[in-house]
Amino acid sequence: MNDVQVLQKIKAYKAISPLAVHGGQKIRTKKFPPYLLIDQEVEDAVSKVLRSGVLSRYLGSWHQDFYGGPQVRAFEEAWAAHFGVKHAIAVNSATSGLYAAVGAAGIEPGDEIIVTPFSMSASAVAPLVYNAIPVFADIEKDYFCLDVASIEQRITSRTKAIIIVDLFGLPYDTQAVNELARKHKLLVIEDCAQAPGAFYKNKSAGTLGDMGVYSLNYHKHIHTGEGGVVVTDNDELAERLRLIRNHAEAVIDAKGDAHFTNMIGFNYRLTEMQAAIGLVLVKHLNPLVEARVENVHYLEKRLTSIPALTMPKIRKDCTHAYYLHAIKFDECVAGVSRNAFVNAVKAELEVTEWRETEGVKVNAGYVKPLYLQSIYQKKQVYGTSSYPWSLQPKGTETSYAPGICPVTERMHNNELIVHELMRSGMTKQDLDDVFHAFEKVWENRKLL
Repeated sequence: MNDVQVLQKIKAYKAISPLAVHGGQKIRTKKFPPYLLIDQEVEDAVSKVLRSGVLSRYLGSWHQDFYGGPQVRAFEEAWAAHFGVKHAIAVNSATSGLYAAVGAAGIEPGDEIIVTPFSMSASAVAPLVYNAIPVFADIEKDYFCLDVASIEQRITSRTKAIIIVDLFGLPYDTQAVNELARKHKLLVIEDCAQAPGAFYKNKSAGTLGDMGVYSLNYHKHIHTGEGGVVVTDNDELAERLRLIRNHAEAVIDAKGDAHFTNMIGFNYRLTEMQAAIGLVLVKHLNPLVEARVENVHYLEKRLTSIPALTMPKIRKDCTHAYYLHAIKFDECVAGVSRNAFVNAVKAELEVTEWRETEGVKVNAGYVKPLYLQSIYQKKQVYGTSSYPWSLQPKGTETSYAPGICPVTERMHNNELIVHELMRSGMTKQDLDDVFHAFEKVWENRKLL
């Protein structure tokens, strides 16, 4: 059979396929509903701030308003109370919160911080802001957070902290990681952007390390458009966080602060309007998470009928907040590649309202392992030099070669399917459509 005949056969084959990826009828032609959080209470809170005329009350000098206005302070108090922590410091993004946390930790040039390769880029970039070296550990194959054994292998005399991510909504291996950190006198910075409302035993995710960072970005569990919160029970760390948030260098003399490490400050300030939104929404976090959990349980009861899919495991003594639903796919069982399977599922579904440009919210893999990004491959951040990597002693340079985190690469390249079509606001009919898309592709997988 020549090439032309092969192409003709494939074309004819697709013409009779029921799969939408081949031109067949889709399971769903209606957009999925948007994630709606703005109600009358939020509108009233924002209107009240607008009428007050005080959209921000920060002053970048030593003054009673150095710590922000009434809405910011009320929001911080409410957040601290909700999560059972001593201090909550509002910032303008979780990224800012991570940067401030690294600064507050007293990190110095050439220090090493162990980070995850499987997260939003800021989780790994944060050390570089203070000229420290990100060192990537591998993830767990079942839970996707940093693997404690891999962390231990990466610890050197220059390691000062661990930035650990509660990935997809599940808290990290708290007892094991915290014990390892104490053994080596390391600070634990918990990136809880995806797991507010999850728990380890009776303790809230985000409060499990020395500092925890939450996100209020527009697609998180609750959001203020942009925003974040850093929490800690440590008084000294809390004050350093507040200083870094608001032009530390301008106030430490007048404040009489004797601690000068990393006291170049930034403008990481949250506005009064954002704080007012957060003050309303934090009260709704628990039911929003409960709705996600209920939807995941409903969907998983059906998806487990597909032998190639393995539903996400939940760590002992933990609850899951399900920012994303992470499913493992077995190509050997399916007899088809994960990417082909996911592309066919996506073709059966529609986009989500207000996020149309992002495509159908089902993805093969999560993020490309961060160490494969150009800044790590070239080791170039500041100017054209290799600083801060040039601070590492010869023969001890950190490697970012492909293969250093094999579990991460396998999950991203071959096994993991992530989707968010289980968030609160999804009806049972919406969830049924998601399942039927998976089911239809599974039953017709030989046509792929």
